[in-house]
Amino acid sequence: MTPREAGFHMPAEWTPHEATWLAWPSHPELWGEHLEPARAAVVRLAQAVAAGERVEMLTLDPASEAHARRAIGSERVRFHRVPFGDIWLRDTAPLFLVDDHGAVASVRFSFNGWGGKYVLEHDARVAERIAALRSGARAFAMPFVLEGGAVEIDGEGTVLTTRQCMLRGQRNDAMSERGLERELCDALGCQKVLWLEDGLRNDHTDGHVDTLVRFVRPAVVVAMESRAPDDPNRDVLRALLQELEVMVDARGRRLEIVRIPSPGLVTDAEGRVMPASFANFYVANACVIVPTYGSRFDDEAVSRIGGLFPGRAVVAVDARPVLSGGGAFHCITQQQPSAAKGGT
Repeated sequence: MTPREAGFHMPAEWTPHEATWLAWPSHPELWGEHLEPARAAVVRLAQAVAAGERVEMLTLDPASEAHARRAIGSERVRFHRVPFGDIWLRDTAPLFLVDDHGAVASVRFSFNGWGGKYVLEHDARVAERIAALRSGARAFAMPFVLEGGAVEIDGEGTVLTTRQCMLRGQRNDAMSERGLERELCDALGCQKVLWLEDGLRNDHTDGHVDTLVRFVRPAVVVAMESRAPDDPNRDVLRALLQELEVMVDARGRRLEIVRIPSPGLVTDAEGRVMPASFANFYVANACVIVPTYGSRFDDEAVSRIGGLFPGRAVVAVDARPVLSGGGAFHCITQQQPSAAKGGT
């Protein structure tokens, strides 16, 4: 039985959470000189999230757990010794679903290291191990390849994704677009898939939608537009806006597009273009955490995104240390929705 057949669906990120799942940066061979700055960014993120919900933090061993406890200093963080390859729990953790009775289930997928590019020991079993921590909760498994950052949900039947990742990214090459739509809807309890084409330049994930377009409420999306002539994503973002302008959601509504600036050109120490995105924000119960990049557009993006979530604090955090590993704050978080009374 699929999640949809069992009456489950994935709620929107802005609905109440019981917890947010994170992992403590722990691999010097992956992070190099960026390890401590990345940890500092995760501390700020965890402290902001813990103001409104529990944080479930994966650590590798007693030493890393002790380090994380001291650094975060919050009683609303619960630690779990779970092996993981790296901290990208948006992609390696399960996705969480709810039903009409308030029960919370998980669904996991095949994971092949982002199309075989970054195959790290333990990552393929993170979702299974997290599901096992939730004793008594229902856990589904789907046979196709999916990373959580590849899908964006409105909570009312619509899912956004990209063809670059899902159909051309060495994930589900043997499946048709129509067949993959059926699988996505069965897994996430949705009725309609909206397809975008391409992602950001040098995106490690081959076009994850959470760096491109985000729902902020049903039928309303945030998307970036280029403001600088040297923006490496100028053409991609222009095409993306054109695609969105003609889209209709599962309930027959045209999408309203809220435009925010692109960070423009952001490079690493060697001058390589980095896939920086203000759209990679995370919506927690008490706040929205917005990545910044030392861009002249940081302040505007933080203000515009914060204004879309009245009642939540807006927390701006420098994402460049985390971006050195390939993503930002949405990429390293996974929300677990609240259960209604009597649910699991």
